[in-house]
Amino acid sequence: SCACSGYHAGMSSPVQAASQADPDPVGSDDTWLIALVSLAHMVSHFSQLLLAPMFPWLREAFQASYTELGFLMTVYFVVSCVTQAVSGFWVDRWGPRPVLFLGLALICAAALGYAASPSYAALALCSVVAGIGNGVFHPVDYTLINRKVRPQRIGHAYSAHGICGSLGWALAPAMLVPVALAMSWRAAFVAAAALCALVLAVLWSQRHRLLLPALPGAASPGEAAAEAPLDFLRIPAVWMCFGFFFLYAVTLSVVQSFAPESVRQLHGVAPAALALCVTLYMGGAIGGVLVGGFLAADAQRCERVVGIGFGLAACVALVLGFATLPAGTVPFLFGLMGFFAGMAGPSRDLLVKKSTPAHATGRVYGVVYAGLDIGQALTPLLFGLLMDGGHYQGLWLALVLAQAALIGSAFRVRHARKTVAAEPLARA
Repeated sequence: SCACSGYHAGMSSPVQAASQADPDPVGSDDTWLIALVSLAHMVSHFSQLLLAPMFPWLREAFQASYTELGFLMTVYFVVSCVTQAVSGFWVDRWGPRPVLFLGLALICAAALGYAASPSYAALALCSVVAGIGNGVFHPVDYTLINRKVRPQRIGHAYSAHGICGSLGWALAPAMLVPVALAMSWRAAFVAAAALCALVLAVLWSQRHRLLLPALPGAASPGEAAAEAPLDFLRIPAVWMCFGFFFLYAVTLSVVQSFAPESVRQLHGVAPAALALCVTLYMGGAIGGVLVGGFLAADAQRCERVVGIGFGLAACVALVLGFATLPAGTVPFLFGLMGFFAGMAGPSRDLLVKKSTPAHATGRVYGVVYAGLDIGQALTPLLFGLLMDGGHYQGLWLALVLAQAALIGSAFRVRHARKTVAAEPLARA
């Protein structure tokens, strides 16, 4: 996601990367590599929204409650979290290319499994498969970007990667809901599998551009003595970023999962327009990111931009949850809320970048990204209880509180950055 890209950019600044990289880094065709990796990232985010747009159909087909449907997403993200924590080691051992192909193939298989599922238990099993597939993308993507893209184009790579992830979120409901309305929910999942298979075929045809030797398997004795494998867990900034991403995942997951259904109940939005809510939210977020890039030019105002962006998003959420609105205006308010959240994105990413010590490794990636997956795992389960209880306004109030906590967390990240700067980390 965009938050993720900012974190990885924080591993080392472009200036640091330029000083550390070889004059002629592995692979010189940056445009092709960025396009291929970003296309894969789109599928990752697309897979995260395979289920949520189909909740109305799945609820009827399997007589499942919202809590039970939310549990399917919990399974997905818990499995993705565990996979993400270990997939960095897979990438280091076997290289990113085979791991990437495995992830894409598993997502394709999971989509076909959803289409053929005869029971709720089968849906849960497919969620396990899809979660494993999704868990490999960030270690794969950023290993390829960091090692193959020229330092002066790293920023462009992160931007393209994040924007394509948002496009994946926007594409899922825009594609699946019309197919389900025109044909059936099973046909919608078959269409999703076809899209994943097409992307896999494109990447396979360009597999020579994704080739990257595995990293050496062991550190030198001097390096091993300097830093134990789990020493990075003592860095406060790691846990501050974990908490920040957890809260960000909560706000995003609410919008993607139950917010559209809640406005159907509150404002009488037609089922056909519910997919447009998420699509416009993600489209607005992309536009906000473009504007936010200019606001992030001054690093000293990052916290204020984050506070203003998520504060305005919270104001829109209050209107959606508690005002009396014509149904036709609701999707556009989703787009406005997405714009404000996206506007805060670059400044948010810069906060994380400045908070991360330069010596951090892939192990840190796994821990911080676990915050995203855990947030997205717990949110559908907990907010499903609100939906089952008919507390539709309560869902929006909880979203506003999460956005407020996210603003406070941004300032806590700044405090953690100062703590990191004061620590003697040079030994690593």
